[in-house]
Amino acid sequence: MVDVKPRDPLTPDHHAVVSGQGSGVSGPVKGVLFVCGTPIGNLEDVSLRLLRVLREVHLVAAEDTRITRKLLSHYDIHVPLASYHPHSSPQRTAELLRRLRAGENIALVSSAGMPGISDPGSALVRQALEEGIQVIGIPGPCAAVVALAISGFNGQRFSFLGFPPRKPGEQRRFLQSVAERPETLVFYESPYRVRTLLENAQAVFGDRRCAVVRELTKKFEETIVGPLSEVIAEIGKRKVLGEVTIVIEGSTSRPSQSV
Repeated sequence: MVDVKPRDPLTPDHHAVVSGQGSGVSGPVKGVLFVCGTPIGNLEDVSLRLLRVLREVHLVAAEDTRITRKLLSHYDIHVPLASYHPHSSPQRTAELLRRLRAGENIALVSSAGMPGISDPGSALVRQALEEGIQVIGIPGPCAAVVALAISGFNGQRFSFLGFPPRKPGEQRRFLQSVAERPETLVFYESPYRVRTLLENAQAVFGDRRCAVVRELTKKFEETIVGPLSEVIAEIGKRKVLGEVTIVIEGSTSRPSQSV
């Protein structure tokens, strides 16, 4: 197990020569991998800390460089960008690790929200930790958490289930596997498959209350809350567009106890 002590990674002495980490060999301090939460729509949803980190790192590894470039340009930040997405080659991961080992600081960002949360990034984070490279999280927006907070449902315990399976049979079985969970359930879904997911959820869960939250923080943000049957009827009246998060209340039934 590697125990990496926290430090301020962007101080002037960051590249000082120190003893190697457990090797007894002198060498440059390893860089830091910053896992950065970025806006899920509104570019004002950034922290001062995020802006400082993005300005001071050597490289920004982005899921979609076009989207990240808009964010950087909006805040007049000029840092090199490199693409890092689900289809990136192992060589790209190896290159980022090489740069971290050489002492460079890298900011990892997804197109929106937190990297690794239904977005790429966990593989790089895991390998960095295995090599004793410090990983620091820069908190930021997360659609799942925001949707849960504005749904009015119990947020004390919840399960984030990401994108459910697409195939109808697999999706039904997946929903059946979580049907008895008492905690609130949170899903991401494509706007083209929202109604199908809601109909399958009603068939499996019954007419529980749910919230469909779309286009969070954007101009056409909308939240529809009610029993699944009513939300399905409302969704059927329109064409669903944009990013969608679905929150469904947990099971209220108690398992029978044997005497």
